[in-house]
Amino acid sequence: MQVTLQTIIGGISLGAVYALVALGFSLVYRTMGLVNFAHGNVVTVGAYLASTFYLSTKLPFALAMIVAIAVTGVIGLVIERVLRPLENKDFDLMLIGTIGFGIVLDALIIMIWGATGRAVPSPVAGAPIELFGLRIRTYDLVVLAIAALATVLLVLFLSRTKRGAAMQAVAMDHEAATAVGINVGRSNAIAFMVGAGLAALAGGLVGPLLYVSPTLGGALGIKGFAAAILGGFGSIPGAVVGGLAIGVLDSFAAGHFQGYSELVTFLVFTAIIMIRPTGVFGERTVNRA
Repeated sequence: MQVTLQTIIGGISLGAVYALVALGFSLVYRTMGLVNFAHGNVVTVGAYLASTFYLSTKLPFALAMIVAIAVTGVIGLVIERVLRPLENKDFDLMLIGTIGFGIVLDALIIMIWGATGRAVPSPVAGAPIELFGLRIRTYDLVVLAIAALATVLLVLFLSRTKRGAAMQAVAMDHEAATAVGINVGRSNAIAFMVGAGLAALAGGLVGPLLYVSPTLGGALGIKGFAAAILGGFGSIPGAVVGGLAIGVLDSFAAGHFQGYSELVTFLVFTAIIMIRPTGVFGERTVNRA
């Protein structure tokens, strides 16, 4: 029982990171009906920026994270602005365009930071917390707290602000939102910017947990994508539930099937999706009819 609880605790912190990645995927998808395949690459950019500002310029970890989020938010705006002319012409080209941006970001990452990775020390000192015989790393609690705060702020933004309400309207009906005068292009740009910021937050937080390398975003992007699908693509609560579920499942698979943990994780994921194709909370996306 104790081993099981320890495994769950270990999976939840990484699952919180997957949830942040999934939130970025879902936010863009629910607003535009577009899967941003450059999202994982933006995670890598965020991880490298945060680690660079933290290790090289000696900024405090929190400030390094804020700067990384701001820079990647601008990258998200640039991606949306370049792809915007394609939205009303050929939406498939827009989808392919995100793949192209991912390739460009991959190349830039290697040009700027090289092909080798870097280890990021934990910004939180101190021994693990002992609770009922369970060992909980302090940094894991920090990750959970920040991920929870980011999720709450996103929900409040979407439900309590005019710009968030406009994005919700665009998500419900693209044509109707345009008819009542909502600037759909601006809503799409904000979705890309916030999604990129969430990607940077995930990348920055995971640095001290994993090894920052050019392939980091690929691994996190796939897990975050799976989490978004599992919870219901485009669903905000679904992204959170899916991320935590994938994290715990990944942790159990790593503990019991060490050489085949990735395979086991995605086999279980595939089985669940076959039973419920629309995910736990059902798919949420813009109506383009």
